[in-house]
Amino acid sequence: MVAASVLLLTGCTSDPLAEQFREGSGKNYIAGDGTISVYAADDRGEPIEFAGETVDGDSYDSADVAGQVQVVNFWYAGCAPCRVEAPILEQVYEGTGRDEVSFVGVNVRDQAGTAASFEEDYGVTYPSILDVSEGAVQLAFAGPVPPAAVPTTIVLDQEGRVAARVLGQLEEASILDSIISDLLAEQA
Repeated sequence: MVAASVLLLTGCTSDPLAEQFREGSGKNYIAGDGTISVYAADDRGEPIEFAGETVDGDSYDSADVAGQVQVVNFWYAGCAPCRVEAPILEQVYEGTGRDEVSFVGVNVRDQAGTAASFEEDYGVTYPSILDVSEGAVQLAFAGPVPPAAVPTTIVLDQEGRVAARVLGQLEEASILDSIISDLLAEQA
């Protein structure tokens, strides 16, 4: 009787991501709910390494910024929350020391022209990797803390391990500023 009750109640619980999929809104993305997860140093797992070609045709390799806090934002041009958070990310990027913190976008759907137009329209000056063809960067993050929605912002500590994830739109610059400050203080 108890087991049947548990199964019945389990069927009544709600999963916001599944509900978005079922609603068939045609918005072409599953939005995150804004959940912010911060991981203690002992719970961060293995370093993540990734590389790819940027919107400008340059090469990007996370090994080139080893030792820095890395902010990795998964986005694409048609994503409404991505458009809202782009100026917030740029604001934080402009306010950080380039020798301590690096930023990189990971465009998951667009070709170079569309991505470049988005970056110009929204004033994004840090590089973005085009990951639409191979999905190699997304695959590198597919472990215990995947970018399960677009946008997702993942912050890596100075060792390249996942220290925080914002699943969905970044609401305020102060959130990311605080995460970065805490990580920089770990090394002090």
